[in-house]
Amino acid sequence: MSFEISPYKLAYSARLREVFLESRKLAFPWMDSEKFKLKDFDEVIKEEKVLVALKKGVPVGFIAWWPPASFIHSLFIDPNFIGQGIGKSLLEACLKQTSRPLTLKCLKANEAALKFYQKQGWVVEETGLSPDGAYFSLSFGRNIK
Repeated sequence: MSFEISPYKLAYSARLREVFLESRKLAFPWMDSEKFKLKDFDEVIKEEKVLVALKKGVPVGFIAWWPPASFIHSLFIDPNFIGQGIGKSLLEACLKQTSRPLTLKCLKANEAALKFYQKQGWVVEETGLSPDGAYFSLSFGRNIK
């Protein structure tokens, strides 16, 4: 593995704002990317637990979750580093710090993310509708005691 997982530090913010912006443009091409702003990152991680993937000390991805509900809100990887196991490693590190079941929502139109989560063992529980479109609610470890 040529990257490490680290707790979030304020010093990572500037780079993670860029990662969040660029990865959302790639993941959500049907959305108006002009509405995406660098400052969105700060809102997304507010009051969340955050782990960061670092490659040679530079942030290349992050996962953020709300511990009281064991709910993942964000998992984003720099588009230049997709497919290198970073998302899987961030998920595994998160799983070590959370209770079960762990849940998340994934927009139906984000087929690549949905395939990724299902490959990691996540199960679709239900569907819903948000301002950004239809989504699946997924869970991990629902049957683990």
